[in-house]
Amino acid sequence: MLDVAVVGGGPVGTYLGCLLAQAGLSFAVLERRTQPLQHSRAIGIHPRALHGFSRLGLGDAVQAAGVTIRRGLLLGEGSRVLGELSFRAADPRFPYILSLPQVQTEQLLNGRLDALAPGALRRSVTVRQLKDCGSHLTLTLETASGQLEQLSARQVVAADGWRSALREAADLDFPGGLYADRYLMGDFPDTTPFGQDAVISLTQGGVTECFPLPGGLRRWVVHTGCDLLTDAEPAALTDIIRERTGLPVPASECRMLSAFTVRRHLAPRMHLGRLSLIGDAAHVVSPIGGQGMNLGWLDAETLAPLLTRAARGEQVAPAEWRRWEQTRRRSAWMAARQAEANMSAGRPVTAAQQQAREALLTGLLGPRTAPLLASAFTMRWL
Repeated sequence: MLDVAVVGGGPVGTYLGCLLAQAGLSFAVLERRTQPLQHSRAIGIHPRALHGFSRLGLGDAVQAAGVTIRRGLLLGEGSRVLGELSFRAADPRFPYILSLPQVQTEQLLNGRLDALAPGALRRSVTVRQLKDCGSHLTLTLETASGQLEQLSARQVVAADGWRSALREAADLDFPGGLYADRYLMGDFPDTTPFGQDAVISLTQGGVTECFPLPGGLRRWVVHTGCDLLTDAEPAALTDIIRERTGLPVPASECRMLSAFTVRRHLAPRMHLGRLSLIGDAAHVVSPIGGQGMNLGWLDAETLAPLLTRAARGEQVAPAEWRRWEQTRRRSAWMAARQAEANMSAGRPVTAAQQQAREALLTGLLGPRTAPLLASAFTMRWL
């Protein structure tokens, strides 16, 4: 009988596993995939998450692996500088956002989990059934060889992504859907003069974003209207970048290329009996703004103390579980609204709308409002 079974061994599930190991609980992290995904969409680690990594004993390793982004530049039509957004007041200890591809973040988390609780992460196992036995939950697992086995735990946490099998097993809806916005992104050697700055270029054709990555690379993301360019070659992306910003990017040296859609979902419940939902299993927000993975880590950070108390035999009142659920759902709703505002600001516009947009954003980057924007972008309000 385990204290906790975590279903999903991505960055959120392994993060929670590390917290449970530090608390001395008996647990398992169950992952369907044999190996972590090698494609990284998420790259931003915000200050609150950096505090969490420090408490896990990963602070130095994460810092050494990533690139610190201390400010963002906002450009308008013709690459005219509209203003800058400094993160120096966002957090006393971490006045920046750390850029680190998700695949590298997962590697660090996997290594730390293995050091804290060897063997706790089990790969190539798929959850086929969830049964409520009153005093505990029982999971039916299928191994890579096709064998079935049962595993029982007093608490189960679903961290198995937006297609969560556990959420479906609990018969929970997942209202939401796709936005009309489509994007194309790619990683290339950094040939820009921007150094460690993030840059957002807003032109009539739509937003163009770029962020520094470790290893001398830079990630580019462009809005492609309602067209999902799934068959695009790297030159299609570099042509858009040159057209909107005038910057040359070496298409032949593309390291990754991906077209993607964006969606929004929020489960009506995040705690039901002995089952809790965290990360994308509970809520999905647009990746524009880089909040999704950080939101999942905050779910885990606030859930772990409740799981620990319950495992130690302490009575956790239903009101406490409800308070956790309400707080996390409210944070997810706020994050989704902020992501929607980010997307809206980057959509294609007419010449007149572009002029009005530039005037508005120039005003928002003034000395009185810029600190508030920095707090929002670094998720300080969550």
